[in-house]
Amino acid sequence: MQLSELFSLDGRTALVTGGNSGIGRTMALALAEAGADVAVVGRDEMRLSAVTTEIRTLGRRAFSVSADLGDRGQVTDAAAAVTEALGAPDILICAAGINERPSMRELDENVWDRAMRVNLDAPFLLARALAPAMAARGWGRIINLASLQSVRSFNNSGAYGVSKAGVAQLTRTLAEAWSGSGVNCNAIAPGFFPTPLTRAVFDDPARAAAVASRTMIGRNGALDDLRGATVFLASRASDYITGQVLFVDGGFSAG
Repeated sequence: MQLSELFSLDGRTALVTGGNSGIGRTMALALAEAGADVAVVGRDEMRLSAVTTEIRTLGRRAFSVSADLGDRGQVTDAAAAVTEALGAPDILICAAGINERPSMRELDENVWDRAMRVNLDAPFLLARALAPAMAARGWGRIINLASLQSVRSFNNSGAYGVSKAGVAQLTRTLAEAWSGSGVNCNAIAPGFFPTPLTRAVFDDPARAAAVASRTMIGRNGALDDLRGATVFLASRASDYITGQVLFVDGGFSAG
């Protein structure tokens, strides 16, 4: 097989949650550039419309679903709507996430439950809904969004950190369950990237510089830094890689 074929997503269909902004949008557009038709799921209908327009400009089919991923019924309905519109997805990327940031001492059940529903339950439910069809075809890719907080604790981020530790383990257990049927499951753990979730960091130049200084490369991430990792894990190039968490963090987690 030619190297270009290994990374090609021609003929593939993908579903990306959180695809209306930030990391999810970057990943959705990377898949489209590599040849995939892409459905995006999120809450902001205007941003969803803008992303689907960008995907179509790249010559791919696009579809969007406005859904609250904290609602289990809406999660499964979104999976069904995408399947009906574009066919059963070959690639599932769970990039949607929330982080409300109370201190652990002030964390209440409502904040905890919202974090777990969006960050951990939704990836599980989507994998449960879509992996069987991938396995029946003998090929599929599930890519979850883990975090630096999958392996270390940050201030005022208790529920988010616990949910992202769960995402890392969910990735491994899904890999064990489905990889024998050709459905590989991995996760990307981003470092600090400019997104709505990290606005407080990037709005403070001193804080952003302090975070950058903790990387080995010496800078914070640019969203384009995620494109290659996304296509790699979504393509045939990663056929023998499963159950792994790939840190795209400039060496932050290795320091």
